[in-house]
Amino acid sequence: LLVPNHITWVDALLLVLASSRPIRMIALDTNLKSRSLAWLSRLFGTIPINPAKPKTIILAFRAAREALQNGELVCIFPEGGLTRSGQVQAFRPGMMKILEGTTVPVIPVYLDGLWGSIFSFEGGKFFWKWPRRIPYPMTILFGPPIAQPDNVYDIRQAVMELGAVAVKKRSQEKMELLTRSFIRRCKQRKNTSKIADSTGADYTGGELLLRSLIFRRLLRRHVLKDDEKFVGVLLPPSAPGYLANLALALDKRVSVNLNYTVSADVMNACIQAAGIKHVLTSQKFMDKMNLSGLSAELFYLEDLKDKPTLLDKITGYLQAYWTPASILEASLGLGKVKPDDLLTIIFTSGSTGAPKGVMLTYANIGSNVEGIEQVLKLKSSDVLVGILPYFHSFGYTVSIWGVGALDIKGVYHYSPLDAKRIGKLTQQHKGTIFISTPTFLRTFLRRCEKEELATLDVVVCGAEKLPVDLAQAFQDKYGVRPVEGYGTSELSPVVCVNIPPSRSIDNFQKDCLEGSVGRPLPGVSAKTTHLETGAACQAGESGMLWITGPNVMKGYLHQPELTAKAIKDGWYQTGDIAFIDEEGFVHITGRESRFSKIGGEMVPHIKIEEELEKLLGSSEDGKPQIAVTAVTDEKKGERLIVLHTKLSKSIDELRKGLSEAGLPNLFIPGADGFIEVAALPV
Repeated sequence: LLVPNHITWVDALLLVLASSRPIRMIALDTNLKSRSLAWLSRLFGTIPINPAKPKTIILAFRAAREALQNGELVCIFPEGGLTRSGQVQAFRPGMMKILEGTTVPVIPVYLDGLWGSIFSFEGGKFFWKWPRRIPYPMTILFGPPIAQPDNVYDIRQAVMELGAVAVKKRSQEKMELLTRSFIRRCKQRKNTSKIADSTGADYTGGELLLRSLIFRRLLRRHVLKDDEKFVGVLLPPSAPGYLANLALALDKRVSVNLNYTVSADVMNACIQAAGIKHVLTSQKFMDKMNLSGLSAELFYLEDLKDKPTLLDKITGYLQAYWTPASILEASLGLGKVKPDDLLTIIFTSGSTGAPKGVMLTYANIGSNVEGIEQVLKLKSSDVLVGILPYFHSFGYTVSIWGVGALDIKGVYHYSPLDAKRIGKLTQQHKGTIFISTPTFLRTFLRRCEKEELATLDVVVCGAEKLPVDLAQAFQDKYGVRPVEGYGTSELSPVVCVNIPPSRSIDNFQKDCLEGSVGRPLPGVSAKTTHLETGAACQAGESGMLWITGPNVMKGYLHQPELTAKAIKDGWYQTGDIAFIDEEGFVHITGRESRFSKIGGEMVPHIKIEEELEKLLGSSEDGKPQIAVTAVTDEKKGERLIVLHTKLSKSIDELRKGLSEAGLPNLFIPGADGFIEVAALPV
């Protein structure tokens, strides 16, 4: 029994052409009505089925079972329809009926590269699209057989893992490099606004490419030596910060956006780890940040203002406006760049506090950008409001390369806390896409007027759990419902995302589930394992979350032992506890470090915090009121502790509320475990 994902309406034909043996397809009878298709279906022994007619289901499954027992190849598309986003949808359980009473192997199949073809749903329609390229490269991968699977969940997991192999292979061989995509998108939008910021900068694609090329020439002539691979960038989300990153990429250097919210000691540790000699910044920005004592040489962009010569300007103009993209790429030496080459280093403290340099490649970031474009169905009229800092992996990937490599516009503001300015910027440029955190959303909710965010169409939150009451309040005021996604720096960073309601077009299956972080991006696979035994978990069973796919980092900079600990056989251990439901949605339930083992049971701190927050309601200033932790206990191993500020309810009321919410006794802190503090650190 062949079990493939379903991308296009020619998938069955492609499988038949790829197989040396005849394949009997299970297909909707409504698709076999025309005379030519009816003739072909009889020729190939197609097994018709109609979910609306139960009798046809029974007959189809019986015919498929008999064919398998006769040694024939049978194929079923278990999603029940074509994907509308490129993601693998839920598998229908009925296929297990076909296998009853047989011992035939199940062969997982993954069709890759077909999304975006004229036969897919890309662009919100199945027909009448111009092909992106001719010929159109695609791949069919057949996985190892699964002997007598117990459920569809295991089969779907096998198809997902095969997809991760397929997309990783494609990202290394066929995917267009981001710098090449940037040049093409800029030429495509030569006379159309491409980026803008709150200082008044507004550049067309042609102007952006022109400035990036001149910036590159100036850096080579006045700042950087030929052997400087890693270059620091200390700039907020803005046009200058954007240009600095693109100029470095066009010069085949690795940009390291430094976190300007940390101490000078931590920043110096990052500078030394990457061997950075120069940090690109601005005098105005440094005056605001009041940073001093950095161990690298600072170069202020203001010093380049009068440096461009007439030759620089003429050359840049000819390259940006008149030179064909392929010739420009060759002149810049971009053909020498390999997909596995480093594009950036993102420093993250993780759970240890020591800075770790996450090495992300062109293929890592490129696959993430491609996946985001697919699931969010981005279009040329979209305007991304970029407020997350570039030293944050989400800000770097989406705000810089999501805009640079795709046919969309980006607008930037230097601080995500400045809600008033962000609201006006969104209104001025008709922003449609907002990437944020729930904490920032609360600020916008209080300080932005309804008309300022009226054009928003997509709001995606990450970094923390999105409360349902916040999503509802945001929708009530601005008419757009935020959805939740999930990722980590080590994963480039996006892993999963719920499809926003406005981008869910004609879907036959659920593609957004509140309380979850969505399904993985196309080509990304997730699994969970038991915390103690390491055995694979089944649907709905919580365990350690592992991710594999083309988005998994190259490793930690100069830390091979730490890399080997985090990545095993291509799977990255996230440190998050989660479960995957039968439909493929991932639910984050906590961090491994935020569990206590009490009396032999794993007790999640976050679950207790969530229930306490429900009982207390939101504080007036939006700040957290409680935090659950634990201390050692001689009898049960650990004891729960609740740190809290001034509470509106008594401790007895809260403990009773936890019990009434259905929490086991082990999950309920003792009365002596509540400790009042002046404030909680955020």
